[in-house]
Amino acid sequence: MSFMRKLSLAIFLVVLLGALPAFAAETTRDEYVKAVEPICKKNREANDKILQGVRQKVKAGKLDAAAKQFFAAARALKRTRAQLLKVPKPSADAALLTKWLKDVKKEAELFEAVGRKLAKGETGSANKMVVRLVSAARQANNLVREFNFRYCEFPISRYI
Repeated sequence: MSFMRKLSLAIFLVVLLGALPAFAAETTRDEYVKAVEPICKKNREANDKILQGVRQKVKAGKLDAAAKQFFAAARALKRTRAQLLKVPKPSADAALLTKWLKDVKKEAELFEAVGRKLAKGETGSANKMVVRLVSAARQANNLVREFNFRYCEFPISRYI
């Protein structure tokens, strides 16, 4: 075999071996769900603790305490979103999941907005932000309904 043929064959094999991990790295929807559910479960459990009794505190006029809870929920959701962004998305669902994660970011921002309004004592404005938060959470949940997530859908009515 000539030197040029050997060289061409060696280059072909190197390119082929380099491409194999790219093909093997493609994530399926089921693999994505399995990867993100533990992250979402941890966030759900954190929110169960963080937002416990927030509705009653607002009704009782303990707005500073409720504001702190909303700020803590926003921080937890931002951390969760950062972890979710690191998980490889299935290429077929990449656009949908990117939109979902954008909506999750919006939810975190709305949690902060509610916290700011409560800290200022603006309960009317806070209620408007809560309505927007509920709407954003429902919209995000509807985007990923077909994934059959158990923990990655945010049950906002459970807390507020």
